[in-house]
Amino acid sequence: MHRQSRAQQLRVLWLAVALLYVGIAAAAETGSPIRVRFACALGKHVRAVFTNGAHPTVELTLSDGRRLLLPQALSADGARYANAEGRLVFWNKGRTAFLEEAGQRTFTDCVQEK
Repeated sequence: MHRQSRAQQLRVLWLAVALLYVGIAAAAETGSPIRVRFACALGKHVRAVFTNGAHPTVELTLSDGRRLLLPQALSADGARYANAEGRLVFWNKGRTAFLEEAGQRTFTDCVQEK
């Protein structure tokens, strides 16, 4: 049976710790998607899947059947997701949200369901 020296054992241990740390850091950066359903005015609803990481996004499924994928955009307050042209904007603050299309709010008074 081959016996490792104490220095070799420590190198293997440090390598294992480093690999574990890298794996934990990568998992923390991407995180698990957060799934939320919002009930909106006029009987509409929005299902949102928020994904964090280097490029945060929200994937929306609207009650009219449309699906949208929007990247996070700059916001002074709350979370804002918008397409490159800014014609589709999803705002989320706390348990509330709304969707704006071409400057018009099309899904309003949305409140997160429990």
